[in-house]
Amino acid sequence: HRHLLECVWEALEDAGHPPEKFAGAIGLFAGCGMGAYFMRNIASIPELVRSSGLFLLRHTGNDKDFLTTRISYLLNLRGPSVGVQTACSTSLVAVHLACQSLLVGECDMAMAGGVTIDIPQAQGYVYEEGEILSRDVHCRAFDHRSSGSVLTSGAGVVVLRRLADARADGDHIYAVIRGSAVNNDGDQKVGYLAPSVDGQARCMAEALAVSGVDPPSVAFM
Repeated sequence: HRHLLECVWEALEDAGHPPEKFAGAIGLFAGCGMGAYFMRNIASIPELVRSSGLFLLRHTGNDKDFLTTRISYLLNLRGPSVGVQTACSTSLVAVHLACQSLLVGECDMAMAGGVTIDIPQAQGYVYEEGEILSRDVHCRAFDHRSSGSVLTSGAGVVVLRRLADARADGDHIYAVIRGSAVNNDGDQKVGYLAPSVDGQARCMAEALAVSGVDPPSVAFM
């Protein structure tokens, strides 16, 4: 929670919009990985659990369900505060939901992001055929040599506004999101942990249709 809170504050500073000076509603859409700190450093201490109770320890800010609402409380954010959990796609789905919230007028500025911290650090992993982890400890996205994912720790947040509002306020604009889409491949893949080419293609086609972008003009994926 603390790491994402720091990222949210730094993102607002970079955007030039501290929450106490922004007139509109600010939304937050974010998710986090497994709460390793809570499991290893809090719930694993019997004396602490007995004296304080597991519910109180979880409820006061250590569980992923309270990630966004706790930050919204600390920064007095009045827009939607939505916890997102879609595994590997969590942060990008958070961006999609934030864009939708802006478009329908639920908020005037939105933040989207995610955080995961793997504890203990640099512990390695056990490779298992058919699982998602890489055979050779390398992550090669969109590469024929790819054999899986490599997990790490990190946090990231983006600040989003409607383009007209950002231009009117003279914001520095890093990029414009022309369109986005989300879907699920159901059972159209060789296994639950495997990606679906058809599902990904449908999602990309929908995003292109929403954006109005000509597919041959896309230069980077």
